[in-house]
Amino acid sequence: MYDAVLAETVTINGADGHAIEAYAARPLQPGPLGGVVVLHHMPGYDRGSKEIVRRFAAEGYNAVCPNLYTREAPGVDPDDAAATARSLGGVPDERLVGDVAGAAAYLRGLPNSNGNVGVIGYCSGGRQAFLAGCSLDLQAAVDCYGAFVIEPTPEGFPLRTGPIGHLSEHLSCPLLGLFGAEDQHPSPAATQELEGLLRKYGKEYEFHTFEEAGHAFFAVERPSYRPAAAVEGWKLVLDFFGRNLAGAGSTAA
Repeated sequence: MYDAVLAETVTINGADGHAIEAYAARPLQPGPLGGVVVLHHMPGYDRGSKEIVRRFAAEGYNAVCPNLYTREAPGVDPDDAAATARSLGGVPDERLVGDVAGAAAYLRGLPNSNGNVGVIGYCSGGRQAFLAGCSLDLQAAVDCYGAFVIEPTPEGFPLRTGPIGHLSEHLSCPLLGLFGAEDQHPSPAATQELEGLLRKYGKEYEFHTFEEAGHAFFAVERPSYRPAAAVEGWKLVLDFFGRNLAGAGSTAA
């Protein structure tokens, strides 16, 4: 099997037509292939986020990670860019939706695309993945421990975001949620509340909560990394995308 992968920095059109930096990877195969938008965690568009993009390409998907901090800190080290974004209250929800729409359009425009696009996000990106799934025509969404979907941000917290659980009614696609039992944001109580809303509106979803894991258990370079949870989490993600991104899909952004 020919398994070459192309990975590179690209420019995509985000919200309001703004050109933003993104990291893309795709198998050098004729396809048709599904696409994955990767939303980076709060620490930013870093090496770990790019590794995830390449992992999806190695698994047979076209993938792209938009640099959500391009406007605030173009070309800046990820830590500094994240600090700048935090000081401004984070990425506005409306702009995030526009950036994901641009990333989805980029993936659907690739010659080997089947038109299906999913989104996955980690930490703040998990919340944003849920938001995108409730705002855009997507075929799958994965929320990896996304905080503040249900609960408000604590007093003094740098992000200025509000709860978005009420948007569950508008979820356009199946949702996979991966959480840690020892996490506080989101807490198990918050994920249970979100599950109740999804049931209320008859949405297709599956949630998995890992014991002895807290926030950021996928992050291999952080003390929070939990290998067993991460390995099982990857299996669940790949199975979920395999079921929802195969075949011919939408051409809408």
